[in-house]
Amino acid sequence: MDGFTALADPTRRQIVELLSTGEKDAGTIASHFPISKPAISRHLANLREGGIVQMRPDAQRRVYSLRTEGLRDVETWLHRYRSTWSEKLDVLETALEEMK
Repeated sequence: MDGFTALADPTRRQIVELLSTGEKDAGTIASHFPISKPAISRHLANLREGGIVQMRPDAQRRVYSLRTEGLRDVETWLHRYRSTWSEKLDVLETALEEMK
């Protein structure tokens, strides 16, 4: 699974948002969702497989954190379109200013 596929699911994107504030154990992550712990475990496995998160054991816990390298492919892809978006937003901003 690649990073794009891993991020295609809304639950996995929410997990990434949770981890953006720092590492968390699997139980803490699961407590934020109304789905079963095994389902969260599968989502975490998909994110790991996609290179988006990493896991380290800590005694009986599994602690997850973001892998910035895994998000780099997504960022590189988005960068190609960022200038197009900026240009279109500039045109929109100008049009809105003219309407005032």
